[in-house]
Amino acid sequence: MSCAGCRNHVEAALAAVPGVTRAAVNLERAEALLEMETPVPVEILQAAVKGAGGPYSLHLPGEPEYRSYRVGGMSCNGCRAHVQDTLSRVPGVRAASVDLARAEAVVETEHPIALETFRKALAASGGRYTIDLPGEQTSAEPAASPEKRARGSDTGTFYCPMRCEGDKTYPEPGDCPVCGMDLVEEVSFDAPDPVEYACPMHPDIVQDGPGSCPICGMDLVPVKPEPSAEARTYRTLLRKFWVALGFTLPIFAIAMSEMLPGQPLYKLMPQKAWNWLQFALSLPVVFYATWMFFQRAYRSLRYWNLNMFTLIGIGAGIAWLFSLAGLLFPGFFPAQFKTEAGQVHVYFEAATVILTLVLMGQVLEARAHGKTNSAIRELLKLAPNTAIRVQGGVEEEVSLDAIRVGDTLRVKPGAKIPVDGTLIQGEGSVDESMITGEPLPADKAEGDLLRSGTLNGNQSFLMRAEKIGADTLLAHIVRMVNEASRSRAPIQNLADRVSAYFVPAVVGIALITFALWVAWGPEPAYVYGLVNGIAVLIIACPCALGLATPMSVMVGVGKGARNGILIREAAALENLAKVDILLVDKTGTLTEGKPSVEAVEAAEGVEPARVLQLAASLNRPSEHPLARATVQHAAEKGISLGEATGFRAVTGKGVTGSIGGKSYSLGNVTLMEETGMDMPESLRNAATAYQAQGKTVSFLGADGAVSGMVVIGDRLKAGSREAIAALRKKGVEVVMLTGDNPRTAGAVAETLHLSGFRAGLLPEDKLSEVQKLKAAGKMVAMAGDGINDAPALAASDVGIAMGTGTDVAIESAAITLVGGDLQGLVKARVLSTQVMRNIRQNLFFALVYNSIGVPVAAGLLYPFFGVLLSPMLAAAAMSFSSVSVIANALRLRKSSLL
Repeated sequence: MSCAGCRNHVEAALAAVPGVTRAAVNLERAEALLEMETPVPVEILQAAVKGAGGPYSLHLPGEPEYRSYRVGGMSCNGCRAHVQDTLSRVPGVRAASVDLARAEAVVETEHPIALETFRKALAASGGRYTIDLPGEQTSAEPAASPEKRARGSDTGTFYCPMRCEGDKTYPEPGDCPVCGMDLVEEVSFDAPDPVEYACPMHPDIVQDGPGSCPICGMDLVPVKPEPSAEARTYRTLLRKFWVALGFTLPIFAIAMSEMLPGQPLYKLMPQKAWNWLQFALSLPVVFYATWMFFQRAYRSLRYWNLNMFTLIGIGAGIAWLFSLAGLLFPGFFPAQFKTEAGQVHVYFEAATVILTLVLMGQVLEARAHGKTNSAIRELLKLAPNTAIRVQGGVEEEVSLDAIRVGDTLRVKPGAKIPVDGTLIQGEGSVDESMITGEPLPADKAEGDLLRSGTLNGNQSFLMRAEKIGADTLLAHIVRMVNEASRSRAPIQNLADRVSAYFVPAVVGIALITFALWVAWGPEPAYVYGLVNGIAVLIIACPCALGLATPMSVMVGVGKGARNGILIREAAALENLAKVDILLVDKTGTLTEGKPSVEAVEAAEGVEPARVLQLAASLNRPSEHPLARATVQHAAEKGISLGEATGFRAVTGKGVTGSIGGKSYSLGNVTLMEETGMDMPESLRNAATAYQAQGKTVSFLGADGAVSGMVVIGDRLKAGSREAIAALRKKGVEVVMLTGDNPRTAGAVAETLHLSGFRAGLLPEDKLSEVQKLKAAGKMVAMAGDGINDAPALAASDVGIAMGTGTDVAIESAAITLVGGDLQGLVKARVLSTQVMRNIRQNLFFALVYNSIGVPVAAGLLYPFFGVLLSPMLAAAAMSFSSVSVIANALRLRKSSLL
C-alpha cells in the first residue's frame, strides 16, 4: 500500500470476505485488524486481497512476506548479482532473487519494508538501478530520445575484452577494474543513423536529406558521423604514443652515448647535467603519455586485482624512482651503484623505453580490437538509412525511424530491403548472401518473406513492413553476435585459474631474482639484481593468457554471422566441436516442411498434364494443404484450370465434383472403391512404391476407372543428404526424432542414410531422448524448427534452430542457422573446430612465452652463455606477445568453412 486510497481498497476487500464482520487497515503500520464470526483461513484472505487488483499481498505476523518488484538498469549477470546482493543486505530481508531476463526481483522479508528503503539501498550501492512495484510508473530516468543518441552503431555500453567479470558491462568508457585493460564499446542495432546534411557556410543549417541552404543557396553536404568510442580511444593512445616516442628517443640517445668512443656528449656537459636532462625529458612520458599505467597499477593493488599493469607499474616505477633518488641523494648509495665519475647509475632510458613500448602495444591492441568487431559493423552497414513509403498512391522517402508495422514500401532495383516483411506486389530476385551465406540470389514472388539488409536485383516491387527496428532478423543477428562475443567459453577457466596466481608468483620470482644476484652475482651485484628483477616484472604477460580465448571467440562468432550461423554463447561454439550425436527433427529441418507435388502418373492413353489439370480443378475450392499444393503445382506448370461444380469434401478420403458435366473422384484407395473405380495394375504397383517412401498418393477416377494419380510429399531440403554424409564422415551419429508415422520416418531415414530414427514422438518424448543420451555420457546436439522441438533444444548440450522456424525454437537454441538447412550445420561444426584449435594455439603460445621469458629475464642463461635480457627488450617482447595472440585470432577471418 502506498496511499490512503490503497488502504481503503484493501479494507473494503477484506470486509467483503464471508465470515469477516469488521476490517480495520492501518497504512503506516501496514497492518490489518480483522474481527470474524468464525476463523477464516488466511489463504481466503490472501485471495481476496489479490483478487481486488493492485500490487497488494497479505501474510500473518511472523511469517515471511514475498513481494515482486520491477528492476531497471540491469544489463548483464554482473548487474543482476550486484542488485541481488544489495537487496539481500537490507535489514529485514531474508532472501532476494533477481531475474535478469524478466527484470524482476522477488524479495522475502521478515516484515513489510517500504519501497523507498530498497531505492535508497540501490542508490547507495552505485550504478543506475531502479526498483518499482509492478504496474507502477517507473522511477527510471527517461531514456535519451532517438535524436540524442547514435543508433545503428555504438551503444554507450562497454565491456572488458578479457571477460574478467563474465558478461558484465559498463555504462561509460574506462579501464577494466580487474585487469586494467581499456574497455571496448559494444556495437548494437536499433536503426541506422539518418544521414544529416549541413551548409558548409552556415553549420547551424542541418536537415535529414540533401538540398540547398536557405541563407546562401549552397548545396548541403553530408555531416561526418562522430567516431566510435574505440576510434577515439585509438586516436588518444596514438597521440600519446607519438609524444612518448618524441621524448624517449633523446633520452635513449643520451644514455647510449656512453658506449661511443670518447663519450663526446660528456665533453659538452658533465654527466650530472645530462642525467638531469634525462629526468626532465622523462616527465612528459611518465606523467602524461603513460600515467594511466600507474593509475591502473595503483587500482590493482588497492583492490588486489593484480594484473599486467601491476607488474609494469612496479617495474618501470622502481626504475624511475631509483633514478630520481640517485639524482637527489647520490651520497646515500654505495659505490656499487655509481659510475667512475661518482654519479649514480640512472635508468630513465629503461623506464621510458619500457613505458613507450607498452604504450605501443596498447595502440596495436586497440587497432586490432577494432578489427575483431568488424563483422558486426559490416552487418550494420547492410541496413539502408531510408526507405520509400507508399501512402495513397504517393511515394515518399522517409527515414527508417518513421516506418511502422503495416506500411507499404517500394523497393527499387538495386536497393536494399529496409525492414523485414512480405512481398505483396510484383516479383524479384534478392541477394541474401550477406544473411544466409548462400551465393545464389533467391527468387521472390508474392507472399514470400523479405529480410532487412538483403539486396534487390533488377526489378521493382511492393512489400509490407512486418518487423522493424530491433525486431528485424538483422538486429537479432547483431544482438546474438554481441551476446556470444561477451560470453565465456569453458576452456577459458584454465586461463583464469593460471592468471589468479600468475602476478603474485612473478613478483615473488622478481624478489628472488634480486636476492640471488645480490648473494652470488658478479659486481656490481646490486645493479645486476635490480636490472634483472625489473626485467622479470616487465616480461611477464598475463594479458596474453587472458586474451587467448575471448579474441578467438569474438572473431569466430563474427565469421559465423557472415556465413548465416548465429551463435548465442561461446560454450555452444566449444561444445559443438565435441558433439558425437546429432538429433534432428524431420519436418522443416530435413524436409521443406510443406507438401508439394513430386510426381504425376497417368494410365495408358492419358496425358499426365490432363491428370494434373483435372486434379487441380477439383481441388481449387478446397483449403486442405494437399489441395493447395496441387493447385500451386499446376500454376507453376502454366496449366489453366476448369470450373468444378457440385464440389463435395469426403472427410478422410478426398473430394468429388463435376467438370464440364462429367463426374470425377480424387482421393485415396477407399474413395476409389466406394465410387466403383477400377485400378490399373501399373498404377497400383507405382502407388505402392511411392507409399513405401512415405508419400501421399491421390487417385483420379472417372467413368468407372482410375485414370491417374498425383504423388505428394514433403520434399527433402536441398543438400540434406550431403550434409548428413559430411557429418557422419566427421564421426557424428545422426538420428532423426519425429512425430510422423514409422513408415514415412523409415523411408526418409533410408534415403538420407541416417544412423537411426525414432517415430511417433511427442515433445516430451524428444526431451526424454535427449536426457537419456546425456545420461549415457554423450555430447548431444539437437536441431529443430518448431515449438514442439523447443524443450529438446533447450535441454541439449548444443541446441540448433532453423532460421526458417518458429521464434520459440530460435529462442530455445544456442545456434541458429539462418538459411534453415543442414549445410549450415556442417559449416558451424568446421567453424567450431577452427575456433577451438585457434584458442589452443593462443593458450600454448601464451604459456610457452611466459615459461621461457621469465627464467631468461631472471638471468638463467648468464652462467652458461653470459646472456642477459635488458628490461627494454623484455618490454618489447611483452607488448608483442599480446599483439601476436590477437593477430593469430584474426587469422580466423580468412579461413574457409567448406
